[in-house]
Amino acid sequence: MKQTHEHGAFGQAEVDHLLGDEYEHHPVPPTARRSLFSVSLVWAGFPMIMTGAMTGSILVLGMGFRDALAAMVIGNLVMLVYVGSLGVLGTRSGTSFAQLASIVFGRKGYVVASGLLSTLLLGWYAVQTGITGALVSSAYHLNYVLMTVIAGVFYIGITFVGVRGLHYIGLVSIPLFLALGLFVAGDAASHSSWHAILAYAGNNGKATMSMGAGLTVVIALFIDAGTVTADFNRWARSTRDSIIATACAFPIANLVAMLIGGVMTAALAKPDANPFGSDNLFGYLNGLQLGWLSALAAVFLYCNLGSVCSHCLYNSSTGWSRILGTHMRVMAVMLGAIGIVVAAGNVWAFFIQWLSLLGVLVPPIGAIVLVDQYSLRRDATVDANVRVSPFIAWAIGSAVGLLVQFDAPGYSTAIASMITGGVAYYAIGALTAERARRIA
Repeated sequence: MKQTHEHGAFGQAEVDHLLGDEYEHHPVPPTARRSLFSVSLVWAGFPMIMTGAMTGSILVLGMGFRDALAAMVIGNLVMLVYVGSLGVLGTRSGTSFAQLASIVFGRKGYVVASGLLSTLLLGWYAVQTGITGALVSSAYHLNYVLMTVIAGVFYIGITFVGVRGLHYIGLVSIPLFLALGLFVAGDAASHSSWHAILAYAGNNGKATMSMGAGLTVVIALFIDAGTVTADFNRWARSTRDSIIATACAFPIANLVAMLIGGVMTAALAKPDANPFGSDNLFGYLNGLQLGWLSALAAVFLYCNLGSVCSHCLYNSSTGWSRILGTHMRVMAVMLGAIGIVVAAGNVWAFFIQWLSLLGVLVPPIGAIVLVDQYSLRRDATVDANVRVSPFIAWAIGSAVGLLVQFDAPGYSTAIASMITGGVAYYAIGALTAERARRIA
C-alpha cells in the first residue's frame, strides 16, 4: 500500500510503465538486462565528448604531444582496470553503486560515500552545462544564462527517459563526434605535418605539466562516474559484456576524444591557445565561417555535451534517490534544476581545480570497494550501520593524495590516493582479522 501511495503521488507507476523501471532500490533482474550493444553505447557515448578533446588539448599544451600521448594511454589503461573491476561487481549483483556501497560502508555509512559522489557528479553536470552555455553564448553572441537554461532543460529531459535516454543520445552523439572530430583533426593536420605534430613541445615551446599531473587529469576526468560504474554495468547481461562495454569507454572512446583535441592543438601550434575559448572543435568549426557548418556545430555541441551531462545527472539522481528513498526521475528534475542554477554562476571556470579535487577524494573510495569485494570479504552482507575501517582508509588515502599534490607535484595524486586507500584498507582488515583470531 505504501509503494502504491508513493507511486501515485507523482504518477510514478504510469511513468515507469511507459519509460521502464530504473530499479533504484532493487537489483536489475535478468529479464530487464540490456544487450551488449546498448550498454556499450551508453559507455562509449559518455567520454567521447568535446570536453575530452579539450582535455587532450590541455595535456598537449602542458606536456608536449609525445608525453601527453603517454599520459593518455597509461591513464586510460588505469581506468580500464579500475572501472572494469567495479563494473563487474555491479553486473554480478545487478545493484547500483549506492546499494553496493552499503555493503562496504554500512547501511547508514554508505550515505557519506554515495552522497559525496552523487553531489560531485551533480557538480560535473553543472560544469558541463555551463560550458555549453558559455561556448554558444560567445560563438553566437547570445545571452549566457538563457543558453545555459536551455541546455540544462534539454539534458534533464534526456535523463528523465532513463537508461534508454542514455542509449539514444549516444546513438546520435557518437557518430556526430567521430565525423566532425576527425574532420577537424584532419583539416588541422593538413596545415602542418605529422613530424611537427609529434615534435610539438608544448605551449610556447615549453612543457609546464609533469607526467604525474597529466595522469591525474586523465584519470580524474571520469573518476567519479567511473567509481559509480555499477549504475551502468548493472544493466549488462554478463561479466563479459560488462568488461567489453567498459573497454568501449576506456581506453577507446576516451582516448579517441583526447587524441582528436591533442592533434588539433599540436597541428595549429597557436601561442597561448585557450581550449575553453575558441581553440576547440566547436570554435574550429565556427571559424571556417560556413553557415551550414556553424548550424551543425551548434547541434553537435548540444547533443555531444548532452551525452555527458545526462550520464552525470543519471548517476547523481540514482544515488540520491536511494539515499532519500524516492525515484530517479523525481531526483533528475530536482537536481537538474539545482545544477542549472549553479551552472549559471560560471562554475565551469574552475575545471582544472575540479579535476584536482576529484583526484584526491574519489579514487580511494573505489579502491576500498575493490579490496573489500575481491579480497577481504567477498560477500554481499550488510553487517553494520557504519563500518569504521573504510572511512579510516579513505581518510588516509585522501591525505596522501593531498601531500602528493602540494609536496610532490611530479607524481599523480589520483594514483597515489587510490593505491594508498586500498592498501590502508587491506592492512586494517588484516590486522582486525588477526586480532579476532587471537581473541578466539
